Amino acid sequence: MLKPPPNQPAKAELIPPRITLRYQDVAIFKAEIRTDLNKFHYNTVVNDGKGLVNQVIVFTAKDPSDMIEITGEITGSKESFPCESDRRPEGFDIVRHSYGLSHSLLNRAVYDRKWDWVLSVDHYADVIIEPAKSTSESHTFKIEIRGGEIIIRFRPRFYQKHRGLGFFEPWTYRVWKEPVVGWCSWFAYRSDVTEENVRYAADVISKVLLPYGYEYLQIDAGYESGDGLPESWLNPNWKFPSGLRNLAEYIRNKGLKPGIWTNVAFSQKEYADSHKDFFVIDENGDIATGNWIHISMDGSNPETLNTLVRPVYRGLREMGWEYFKVDALRHLRYEGYNSNINYFRKRKVDRVDAYRELVRAIREEIGREYFVLGCWGARPELIGIIDGCRLGTDGYSFAGLSQFNSFNNIVWLNDPDHIELTREEAYRSTMVASLTGSLFLLTDKPEKYFTDIVEPAKRTAPVLFTLPGQLYDVDPSRSENLSRVDSEVSGSGPRIFDAGLTPKCHLYLLEINKPFENWVVLGRTGGSFDSIRFKELGLLPYKEYFVFEFWSERLLGSFTGEFCPGEIDPQYNCQLFCIKERKRHPQVIATNRHITCGGYELSSVEWESDILRGKNRVVGGDTYKIFITESEGHVFDSFSCNGAEVLDEAKKGMLRIVSVKSETDREVRWFARFAAADAPAE
Repeated sequence: MLKPPPNQPAKAELIPPRITLRYQDVAIFKAEIRTDLNKFHYNTVVNDGKGLVNQVIVFTAKDPSDMIEITGEITGSKESFPCESDRRPEGFDIVRHSYGLSHSLLNRAVYDRKWDWVLSVDHYADVIIEPAKSTSESHTFKIEIRGGEIIIRFRPRFYQKHRGLGFFEPWTYRVWKEPVVGWCSWFAYRSDVTEENVRYAADVISKVLLPYGYEYLQIDAGYESGDGLPESWLNPNWKFPSGLRNLAEYIRNKGLKPGIWTNVAFSQKEYADSHKDFFVIDENGDIATGNWIHISMDGSNPETLNTLVRPVYRGLREMGWEYFKVDALRHLRYEGYNSNINYFRKRKVDRVDAYRELVRAIREEIGREYFVLGCWGARPELIGIIDGCRLGTDGYSFAGLSQFNSFNNIVWLNDPDHIELTREEAYRSTMVASLTGSLFLLTDKPEKYFTDIVEPAKRTAPVLFTLPGQLYDVDPSRSENLSRVDSEVSGSGPRIFDAGLTPKCHLYLLEINKPFENWVVLGRTGGSFDSIRFKELGLLPYKEYFVFEFWSERLLGSFTGEFCPGEIDPQYNCQLFCIKERKRHPQVIATNRHITCGGYELSSVEWESDILRGKNRVVGGDTYKIFITESEGHVFDSFSCNGAEVLDEAKKGMLRIVSVKSETDREVRWFARFAAADAPAE
């Protein structure tokens, strides 16, 4: 167990012209002041109110016309990354995530998740933060600061204290880093689901979607023979004649990971009446009851856990289940524990501790190598125990992905609930879930995946592991009310702190950082935008960028400063722009495999000696398109591919579109040859 980081300021050392900040005996900030020391004032202030440590170091120019310059480096653990820690004073709302360490010009901070500290520069000074070097234990970032007033701010225990997430102790657990992409039975079959339905779904998902990254198949409510004693979960009803062990094996033999739904409700009153010590008791001395939770198990009693909870999850795990959706957690907290606070007070037991103990017992039986989803609604009391959290009520909504964007892959994995592929929502729902690096499960009847509506689902999976670009929530209306979980006594519907259904943000930016190139993809779900400025996307306003719309496979052109997104095509109900800096030679603008436009499957791209070459993986049977710009001075000559058949190559404006196909999943290498414009092509 790692020693918790201290909730105290860093040690500041100013030995002109150098400044150093040390925290946990590590120099997290080392810099040099490149301004005459006689031209500015220096001050440091530490504000410690209610456990919130705010350490501020201020440099102020004596003459308002002078500029102070500071250059140096910030060093954090392997879990540190550049980001924004405070809301910008101007600009439009945009949810930012990054695949790989961010290079965005919007970054003004470095956050170290392992130790939960943030080092930032307040607005109005100019800041550039760039990844510099990495070791097996740390990341180091180059920082340049310039301004008439420079305010450097250090905040330890940032999420735990400043964001109010008391159970956030990231030094004790790691976030789930593998994609969670698959299918859930709930909206397809609801409680009428049968073993035959699940086997058919496994057949279809394995054949149609597994090659695109869909790994999980989760059965939801409808298999259980009750919600009570362990055997009611371990021995399914008549609709599942082969049993849960055989079903898990069937799913696994299809190349998928079997997942299963359970809940923490208990409804066998006769048993409860004869084992009252296992349950919460109300003010009248009766067994406490509530909607959905029925009877509440007492997590503070080890015998309750050993008799009623642990055997369920130990048994399911032994049967081969690998993904566990645990439902009714809100009802246990609100109607079971909050509503019966005196029961716990009389026993001198903290009701939140009791609640955590029940879920911790589930976690311990499952183990850390398998996924646990807490369901439903925001569950700040279970931070560090669950891997993912279903943020809102039944039914997919990407609103929560801007209401809890700063939680994703820092606190837990956000779950916006299952996606139904409808003509209205298929493109934008899959797009936003993928761009934000969220949990991603489809929930249609499997036969739908043989139709063309499955196309957006193929192009948005798998989901990449992303880091949030902001440590604040773009729409804070929900997360700012999380403290109210302590006073809720009913889980009958969404509460003010649960993810809402009405999105207030329409732009979702994913920064792609590959060894050979960096670019951004921007998803738009609505809103009115005459233009979008590159500066708002963290890009240099004076550089020229190509803008390519992914869904329509259309190059809008090259732009400096800003571009006009135009109207949203109702065929897709959204837009996805790939934005890359324009080069002086032919370049890959996008591919059609994944909405990251090559960020997922491209492992290398190189321009040398009039040849553009690349290496990537293709899905067997899928037509793979490469979109290449033709620049002045270079005339397309030929295209070849090792490992796949070249189906077609065509010119469309500035684009050369090449299509290849392989009959099997494999890595391919391709070569696009060009000739100088003043020389004849061979």
